[in-house]
Amino acid sequence: MIDNEGTVIFAMFMAIWATVFLELWKRQRATVVTNWDLYMWDEDEEELALELINNLQHEPRRYQHSYLRSTIVLILALLMIAVLIGIAHALVIYRVVATAFFTQSDFEFLREQANTVAVMTGAVLHYLSIITMTKVNRHVALFLCDLEKPRTFSQRENNFTIKFFIFQFFTNFSSLIYIAFFLGRINGHPGNYVRIAGKWRLEECHPSGCITDLFIQMAIIMMLKQTISNLVEFLVPWIGHKIRSRQKRPKKRNMVVGEEEEPEDPCKKQWLSNYQLSEVNIFSLFDEFLEMVIQYSFTTIFVAAFPLAPLLAFCNNLFEIRLDAIKMMRLRRRMVPRKANDIGIWLQVLEAIGILAVIGNGLVIAITSDFIPVQVYKYTYSPCMTKNSTAVDCLTGYINHSLSVFRIQDFEHHTKLAENQTDIIWDKITECRYRDYRNADDYSYTVQFWHVFAARLAFLILFEHVALCVKLIAAWYVPDVPQSVKNHVLDEKHSNLRKELRWVMPQKVPGVAVLRDSMVFSWRPG
Repeated sequence: MIDNEGTVIFAMFMAIWATVFLELWKRQRATVVTNWDLYMWDEDEEELALELINNLQHEPRRYQHSYLRSTIVLILALLMIAVLIGIAHALVIYRVVATAFFTQSDFEFLREQANTVAVMTGAVLHYLSIITMTKVNRHVALFLCDLEKPRTFSQRENNFTIKFFIFQFFTNFSSLIYIAFFLGRINGHPGNYVRIAGKWRLEECHPSGCITDLFIQMAIIMMLKQTISNLVEFLVPWIGHKIRSRQKRPKKRNMVVGEEEEPEDPCKKQWLSNYQLSEVNIFSLFDEFLEMVIQYSFTTIFVAAFPLAPLLAFCNNLFEIRLDAIKMMRLRRRMVPRKANDIGIWLQVLEAIGILAVIGNGLVIAITSDFIPVQVYKYTYSPCMTKNSTAVDCLTGYINHSLSVFRIQDFEHHTKLAENQTDIIWDKITECRYRDYRNADDYSYTVQFWHVFAARLAFLILFEHVALCVKLIAAWYVPDVPQSVKNHVLDEKHSNLRKELRWVMPQKVPGVAVLRDSMVFSWRPG
């Protein structure tokens, strides 16, 4: 259902969609900025103007760069990334141990579906680690920004955004990257398995292919993020608002007999209501941006393995946009507006995600899925090619072709078999099959393995180059700024220049020189 020819077309479509989406975003941004008269606005110029208005003797704070501080920040950032990758490795060890534990369980369902249950519980733990590490990543990113000592608030905000997003990217996608590109490929082969602590084998891919494990992992993480996270994001400020409303409600004073109750001041009532709202901080909108960018990453980078990601994101946003509106208008105080003519560094982050989407989907199709091995078999080793027969399905015999032979006598010496199975295995079964392309004699790679490897590499190079070229064409075809906005800016420049020149240029009287603003202008015919 997932791993077929349509996957390639869908991945290519999503790469084009990501580019068109960003181009349409830029066009909408240009229109909105023009309506607010911020198209040519410069933040640094306005900051300097405000400082000079307050103090004409003010000297601007100079840009500074310290290679020592930059080196320290780089080392600490790399250490943090190493910690995040280590957490992904811990999840891998959990799945290995959980698979062995479920295999020995008394419940038949757990024994039969041990690998799938281990992947599902590992996905839940991955989600919990995302929630925990998000708070840690925020504090670490702020600490690194303080070490850099940026000149302005916008520069500090950009530096913090880059660091926090990188940490969040590794937190969210380290485990997915392992499942997509390393699961089942570094665990050796029968007779020479890679074992953790010399005891537990590394986990294998799902019998239907490694892309199934990636599908399960992404489905659980996205569903949990879009249900639990949204509920917590809305219920926490709502409950806090209700508690503050009850605690801060003024008590009615005792009325004297014959005394009339004073009418309640509507302004005072509104002030009290506003005071009971939750405070906003610098991260109020930042968290919303980060949530959307991470969701955008899920819907583009590994969309070839989880085609339902865009649909889930769309359904989630239909509800979340209303919940966010209620939260901002009824549960929080009004935000202090700040001028901006774009979304800042977030646009560069979205463009980087678009490039990663091409690379990620190309790797998923070339490495994770069985699309390339199937095509190699179909056009090289299938009955349609060897027997020149079109009466049978060209994929007949693919399963046997993708399995290698292992001799039972070559089992590892420390492999323990049950007593009631030893006689059966050694007396009646002499060999078994496993997914790989290896020779039965020395377990070296076969010619088919190198054919598949060359086809994977060729497809990856071709897919990425074609997708990137299509992205560039789409970016060129859809202008960043609408023609109406360009013409409006052109008319404004023309009008402003005409007004300035009207005050400077004299009337064109032949042979007359006019002195204005310490400059002499003269005009003669010809």
